[in-house]
Amino acid sequence: MVTTESIKELREMTGAGIMSCKKALEEAKGDIDGALEILKRQGHAKAERKAHREAKQGLIEAYIHTGGRIGAMVEVNCESDFVAHTDEFKMLAHDLAMQVTAINPLFLSSQDAPEGVDPSEACLLAQPFIKDPQKTVQDIIAETIARVGENIKVGRFARFELSRE
Repeated sequence: MVTTESIKELREMTGAGIMSCKKALEEAKGDIDGALEILKRQGHAKAERKAHREAKQGLIEAYIHTGGRIGAMVEVNCESDFVAHTDEFKMLAHDLAMQVTAINPLFLSSQDAPEGVDPSEACLLAQPFIKDPQKTVQDIIAETIARVGENIKVGRFARFELSRE
């Protein structure tokens, strides 16, 4: 059974629209976990439909870890300057800069990595997300694409660490 409370709970968990949450819950017969999976699939489908669209706007986000010894810069692109200035997009860019600082990926995606490299360790988009290890960084980006309605891509990143000499 789909209740107003379950719709509200799912909406708070995902940021998806009320009608999307209601439809996902109805399809999952009231099961929150099932509805989460449905919304996740729908988010990926939306992201795939937008993948061909050009992303020339965006921002560069820097994150310096406490103590100032490690930091990262990440270029995150979207389709419009409007989306680039939203809190949601800024938070995504910040989280990606923290991810690069914490996990130190060597490549953006598995297509960039040489054969034999474990993508979940070496490739930013395939890494488990530091704030929710059940999702990959690519999953987080796809969820944001579904919410803001624009294509989002990571352009490039760099990580800096003081030498320990």
